[in-house]
Amino acid sequence: MSADDAAATHEGAAATVASEAAARPGQAPRAISERALLVLLAGAAGLGAANLYYAQPLAEAIAREFHTTAGGVSSALVGTQLGYAAGMVLLVPLGDVRERRGVIVTTTLAAAVALLGFAAAPSLALLAVASVLVGLGASLAQMIVPFAVGLAPPEQRGRVVGNVMGGLLAGILLSRTISGTLGAVIGWRLVYVVAAGAMAVLAGVLRAALPAVPPTTTLPYRALLASLATIARREPVLRRRCVVGGLGFASFSVFWSTIAFHLAHGPIGGDSATAGMLGVLGLTGIIVAPIAGRLAVRVPPTGVNLVALAVILAAFAVFAGMPGSLIAIGAGVILLDAGTQANQLTNQTVIYGLAPAERSRINAIYMVAYFLGGALGTALAAQAWQRGGWLAVCATGAGFALLAMLPLGLPARRR
Repeated sequence: MSADDAAATHEGAAATVASEAAARPGQAPRAISERALLVLLAGAAGLGAANLYYAQPLAEAIAREFHTTAGGVSSALVGTQLGYAAGMVLLVPLGDVRERRGVIVTTTLAAAVALLGFAAAPSLALLAVASVLVGLGASLAQMIVPFAVGLAPPEQRGRVVGNVMGGLLAGILLSRTISGTLGAVIGWRLVYVVAAGAMAVLAGVLRAALPAVPPTTTLPYRALLASLATIARREPVLRRRCVVGGLGFASFSVFWSTIAFHLAHGPIGGDSATAGMLGVLGLTGIIVAPIAGRLAVRVPPTGVNLVALAVILAAFAVFAGMPGSLIAIGAGVILLDAGTQANQLTNQTVIYGLAPAERSRINAIYMVAYFLGGALGTALAAQAWQRGGWLAVCATGAGFALLAMLPLGLPARRR
């Protein structure tokens, strides 16, 4: 284990109880039991994150309606990821300076409006604008995690984070299945209408069930945003993990942003429902994620990252080697999702040990880099598909995984 990873993973343990207990707000009355509240928060995180991925299995149908190419419709897919990254910077930190329940409920309602705007978009340009707003609203998912952490006592914090992240991962993976299956029956626009209705109902449930949580700092909003840059400059471990995570997610996005085109125009001949069903196979990532998290504190986390990225490479080798076999594509999806989730959870295990008092902002910085990487992968995947077809897509995804390995071999000094 490198010195920086070891320090990041373990040195925060002694300070966590003292610093977070001081910052933790008083326990507010709860409308529902602790178990029910945790289930609700996990479901809300999953629904919020799902908004980012409904379009992936529907990409070919959207392109067909607007008479455009994979490159044209990629603007909508990239927009959600860029909007999400912007939401991490502009909206998620509000939970530190505003009453948290109000921020979450307002963002959930705004997400419902954005989804309706996406469903009603009359042109590709307005669809791209709506996709950015959908991404902004989806930042709700990253508001839920620190909210749940703040309600839990220190000794239960790991369990709470694991459960909420499990719900978030389930939302990401099942969103493709739901949208792909529904899209084949009712069309892509009604999929977004249904999603908007779900978010409107969720906003009401959250308002009734969540306790009010006062802000944890009086830092002005501008100073709060400026502190993100200060933290990023101060923490070389965080910067390195941002690169590893962003490039790993770029590789993941390369596959999921083009699979609908490969199924529709390649030798398999599937539709959006077929693309959506592949998402079910990604549920293996939920099994792998907690295992990776435990390994990252017992063995060198860099080694876990390298194995995870090697699994992603193996997935693209399967995709390229047997492009006409749906069974092979399914096996590759299992490898891709398992490798991506292992890489992600290992990175988060490391960065959460850096500075417990700044954990929300550290998470925001990391997730911005993560989704900027996803946006880059989506954009380049569309170009690879148009210029070189499926093999070019596979080469692009494998290339990102290889690039993600490079920072893991570089030494970094912690202050």
